[in-house]
Amino acid sequence: MSGGDAKKLVRSPSGLRMVPEHRAARSPFGLDEPPWVPDKECPRCMQCDTKFDFITRKHHCRRCGKCFCDKCCSKKVPLPRMCFVDPVRQCAECALVSQKETEFYDKQLKVLMNGATFFVTLGTSDKSELMVCRLSNNQRYLVLDGDSHYEIEITQISTVQILTEGFTPGGGNTRAIGMILQYKVPGSEEVMQMKFTAGEDFSCNKKLSAAWLAAMHKVSK
Repeated sequence: MSGGDAKKLVRSPSGLRMVPEHRAARSPFGLDEPPWVPDKECPRCMQCDTKFDFITRKHHCRRCGKCFCDKCCSKKVPLPRMCFVDPVRQCAECALVSQKETEFYDKQLKVLMNGATFFVTLGTSDKSELMVCRLSNNQRYLVLDGDSHYEIEITQISTVQILTEGFTPGGGNTRAIGMILQYKVPGSEEVMQMKFTAGEDFSCNKKLSAAWLAAMHKVSK
């Protein structure tokens, strides 16, 4: 593991977390731990209004920091956006969100990091270049490699437009065949544009390219 991507194990009141040693290396998809609502400010469950006492204990949701009784905050769910090593206690509402995000981390991010091949056109140029496109290991950059090399910071991407084909009047499924990406270069207000097109002569990679584009669409949301 390179020094820039090195991680350390830290203990917080919410649990063990594996976080980057350097804040600048944090994933753009990460979340900070929320401050907990102080015990003295929550005499009752913030969901069902049950009064806390010696029998009904209070618990803090690790995602929102609010106070709940055990019934309203019993789920332990993975929370990768906060880098928790193990599943942590969350209220029902937060648990649903975290479950959807875990699927994103387990599936879409892995697809993006594995990469796919596209013809890439820069700006208004009429020339395209065959490039392998992937998300960097620290999830901070979209890396494009061919005869040229580009690194686009994820936080600088302003627009992701997925290009599709195959729509039928009866409502048939569409297939992702490309993408238009708009982004800013750090230190400049200029908006750059790239067009990604899946090559028709790479039939064995069509599914991979479509899956990569679908994952990129998830990232933009």
